[in-house]
Amino acid sequence: MVNSTSRPLASRRTVLAAGGVTTAAAALAACSGGSSDGGGGGDAPAADLEERGPITLAKGKDTTGKLAEFLETWNSEHPDEEVTLIELPESSDEQRRQMINNAQAKSDAYTVLGLDVIWTAEFAANQWVVELPQDKFPLDELIPATVTTATYFDKLYGVPFITNAELLFSRTDLLEAAGLDGPPESFEEMYAAIETLQEEDPELLGFGSQYSKYEGLTVQAAGLVASAGGELFDAEGKPHADSAEAVAGIQTVRDGFDKGFIPKEALTYKEEESRAAYQDGRLAFLQNWPYVWELAQAEDGSSSVNGKIVASLIPGLDGPGNSTLGGLNLGISAFAKNKGTAVDFIAFRAAAEQQKAWGLATAQAGSNAAIYEDADMLEAFPFLPQLKEAIDTGVARPAVVQYGEVTQAIQEAAYACFSGEKDAEPAMKDLQTQLTELE
Repeated sequence: MVNSTSRPLASRRTVLAAGGVTTAAAALAACSGGSSDGGGGGDAPAADLEERGPITLAKGKDTTGKLAEFLETWNSEHPDEEVTLIELPESSDEQRRQMINNAQAKSDAYTVLGLDVIWTAEFAANQWVVELPQDKFPLDELIPATVTTATYFDKLYGVPFITNAELLFSRTDLLEAAGLDGPPESFEEMYAAIETLQEEDPELLGFGSQYSKYEGLTVQAAGLVASAGGELFDAEGKPHADSAEAVAGIQTVRDGFDKGFIPKEALTYKEEESRAAYQDGRLAFLQNWPYVWELAQAEDGSSSVNGKIVASLIPGLDGPGNSTLGGLNLGISAFAKNKGTAVDFIAFRAAAEQQKAWGLATAQAGSNAAIYEDADMLEAFPFLPQLKEAIDTGVARPAVVQYGEVTQAIQEAAYACFSGEKDAEPAMKDLQTQLTELE
């Protein structure tokens, strides 16, 4: 499932699920599918960013097993400002629910919050988190696209810690068989390659991504629309789901289903189902998060494509496409004590040396740009240049307060089109009507 933190990079030591998913489930990046609770934070106390003392870190379950070790580094150097970890459930929806309950109770139990990138607007608009002083953090060292996910009306409400973007995984043996010198850059090029390959092997399934009706489908839809030059919402929060570009983006995948280049079973794919189909050798091309790399390269007999994969940017309409971003931002509860310590702790976690150490220890993609050029990181994760480019050109899901209702509407529209229930244009017109009503 897509979750509140980024899916880990593949590690040579192990592949570990980030908080919000089970270790057998996939990804990231990224997220809540519940409805907006409303209720507002209201009457949040003025932010005192000087008060110091012990704090808490509330985030999804640490399935990496490494967080306590990293917190001890801080605690040993700040004995009067120790951080206590409060582990929330693995479920992204449950994490969000508990954080909202804490805010509505105006409780100071949570200090630093591990926020899914799609929660920024909701938590900021309801005054559940405080605006952060931009000069206290190394924002100029962070990937700009990740900083965007932590802003609301040009104000900073979180600091990016983990990020992620999807990549296209191709089989080098099939690229050669299709007469390609490298991975396809557009859907047209990829579909042509699949057509050639299926003439020789009609059982080959072609292309797969995450088309089941869940948060991952919103990830797909947002990326497809952006890759066609459109946007689901503009900077003022106005929907444009029925634009020619949005329709064209959605139609591209519908064409793949109609022509047999995307198998019907892909309508049931989440991260793990699509990965398994690729790793078993049934798919020629896969769009998924980078965690796929190590699993598909396994030499223990679990992968039939090990040694035959290459990662590249996801396909678009006229060239490389735009991936939707996942990730985890660190914010501060409006009702917490010792916010000054919280600011310093977040800055500590965002520093390049901490990001590198965390990446090597946990195989998670950090937000600090320097780690993508670090020799140790590149040795462990050779696809980092492609991932960095995907993040640089990545897009965020809609930054709207009523995200739960919005993502549900997007999923319904995209699934109706991909499954053949509706054509792209009427599906997106219906979506436009729904999104307009939610404004």
